Amino acid sequence: MCHVTSCACPRVNEAAPVVGENVITKILRAGLGFAAVLLVIGGVQAAETAVKVGILNTSASGAVFVAIEKGYFAAEGIAPELVVFDAAQPIAVAAVTDAIDFGVDGVTAALYTLAGQGALRIIAGCVREMPGFHTTAFIASNAAYEAGLRTVKDMPGHTVAISQMGSAYQYALNLLGLKYGFTLDKLQITAVQSLPNIASAVAGGKTNAGVLNAALTLPLVAKGDIKLLSWVGDETPWQTAAVWTSAKTANGRRDLVERFLRAYKKGARDFHDAFTGPNESRADQPTAPEIAGLLAKYLKLTPAQIQSGISYHDPEARFDMRDLRRQLAWYEAQGLMKGTLDAEAVVDRHYLVELPEH
Repeated sequence: MCHVTSCACPRVNEAAPVVGENVITKILRAGLGFAAVLLVIGGVQAAETAVKVGILNTSASGAVFVAIEKGYFAAEGIAPELVVFDAAQPIAVAAVTDAIDFGVDGVTAALYTLAGQGALRIIAGCVREMPGFHTTAFIASNAAYEAGLRTVKDMPGHTVAISQMGSAYQYALNLLGLKYGFTLDKLQITAVQSLPNIASAVAGGKTNAGVLNAALTLPLVAKGDIKLLSWVGDETPWQTAAVWTSAKTANGRRDLVERFLRAYKKGARDFHDAFTGPNESRADQPTAPEIAGLLAKYLKLTPAQIQSGISYHDPEARFDMRDLRRQLAWYEAQGLMKGTLDAEAVVDRHYLVELPEH
């Protein structure tokens, strides 16, 4: 079972003051009128909308962190509570069981399966792996590196740690194999159930290699505990993360979902604009130090490590439907999902903005 804890990051969850008859009377006496009363009452009601957001402590959650710190959620009357997981697949399950209201992280076979069963809906895009942006790394143990595992091309024949079968990390290995001409049966893939376990397995030499997020990779590389082989975005760009909620919430709480997405998209825009230049290339802008500082607060990394581990956030939180169809076909072929799943059954078009095909 995945360990779930409430994050100690700042949140807006203080109880709102009650708007009583005396307050309303004073407003009316001041000549502000009935509209002002409605604004006050509406503001208090909105402030009482608490939501739980399932995340991993990685830069993929950057838009959420920015939206909290910039007050975008508060402006929409949302009090977010971050619930931190050790792997992505349990976040999908948590949304179905109402343990969280929204999930923001990597797409997985579990997410797609639950969506296909009518339990979940993807409502926005999150991070895409892109050249020059560093979200996820291919790493090697020091011993394996010294023995000849110097590049990702050398991975066949080695043990590789990932979080879980059906995870985004397994799919990233598939794309790597397609690029360099090897199949996954040439790797000894070990599912160790969590991101910290991947770090421990590779740093401790229990596996030769692994796929790991930047937030855990960079400190280990700095200490000399592991070797960085390459970044997923530089090797194989793809739609690696999304925003989702339960079908029950998507259908029954449309106002909440729309308010959540408005705040989230403002955070995504700020994140994108801080680190992205012309042609969507990595190029730090004047706001980069400010946004990097926000990330450092949540991820507990140094400014230099933050700058080395910046992920790509689409400025409009758009989702790549063409890539979704490729992913579904592969998961089905691997037997990680039963039957054939229509891509449209996974998303909610009421909310989702599709990335235009090029």
